[in-house]
This record gives sequence, C-alpha cells and structure tokens, in this order.
Amino acid sequence: MFYYVDGTVSVLRQGLAVIDCGGVGYACHASQNTISKLKVGAKARLLTYLNVREGIFELYGFIDEEEKSCFEMMIGVSGVGPKAALSILSVAPPDRLALSIITGDEKMLTQAPGIGKKIAQRIVLELRDKMSKEQLESAGSSAPAVAAESSGGVNHTQEAVAALMVLGYTQAEALHAMKGIDAAGLEADEIIRQCLKKLVKQ
Repeated sequence: MFYYVDGTVSVLRQGLAVIDCGGVGYACHASQNTISKLKVGAKARLLTYLNVREGIFELYGFIDEEEKSCFEMMIGVSGVGPKAALSILSVAPPDRLALSIITGDEKMLTQAPGIGKKIAQRIVLELRDKMSKEQLESAGSSAPAVAAESSGGVNHTQEAVAALMVLGYTQAEALHAMKGIDAAGLEADEIIRQCLKKLVKQ
C-alpha cells in the first residue's frame, strides 16, 4: 500500500519516527539504526512496510533497501514478529546481521531485547537454508581471487561475499563492489560496509 514516505521528520522517539508529508504525520516504527540517521526538522525518505493484524495497521520505516530486506526475511521466520525483527536490527544492522547468519553467530542476535537463544538459532538456521549450497560454494570459490588482488584475508572476503548475497545482491555485484577495496587487515563487517557504500551509489 505504501512504498515509502517522503517528508520532514517531526518526531523522533525510541522505536518511532514521525514523518510529516504535506501536513499528515506518518508514524513509522523504526530500528535504532534508522532513527540514528534521522534528525528532527530535516528531510527524510523511509521505505515502508505495512503490517495488518486483527484490524490494526502498523507502518514500519527503513532507512534503506538492505534494512527493509532483512526485516522482511526475519518476519518470514516462524515465531519472529515485526517488533522482534526491529529489536534485532537495532543491535545488528544489515551488514552485521548478514555476517551473523553466514557465520552462525546467534550470540549477536541475543543481544537484542526479547530475543532468546532458541529464536536466534532459528533465525540463523532458516535464513542460512534460504541460501542454496550452490550460492555459498560459488561465493567461496570466487572470493579468493578478489582477496588475492586486495591482499585481504581469504576467509573474511568469502564471508563478505556470502553476506552481500544474503542481502539480495548477486555474486557478480558483490565481486564487482569488492574491486578496488584494500581489504588487508579488514574484518568482514568492514569489507561489507565499504561494498554497500559502493553498491548504494550505483
């Protein structure tokens, strides 16, 4: 129903951003990741997701496509609702979330309020299963060549490629974004951040 809201930020609270669009304030539930990038009185565009349940309409707002994609993936996991997904995104932005899924690090997810070990394990297992073995093997076999070019660690580069694929990018896009990045000494999450900056500009 709503793809995005574009207007002026009028209210910012914990978990909530109100965007004034032509005199109408749209209350968007949002992660701390999104709220930290907004400023009252400044222009903003949030991608949105409308959740309808028992006659209640709730609008969720996201700072970019990656965050929205992660949100939609998580609420597709059994037992994970919108509020839980936002809680996770508040402590694990898209790059960290994707890396946690690839590396099986459920401890990162349990840092989010209300997220226990069982739910965290389910998220990691189900989302990893959504990536075919072929994708993971392909990412692993292609990444070393990029790592050699950039003098980075092969394992971190493989993880970064696989994580970008979790976020919805193709292997070709991930490898292209990695070109020119000096990955020497960089952790996987930093490689992902640099790649995302390049991908967003494209």
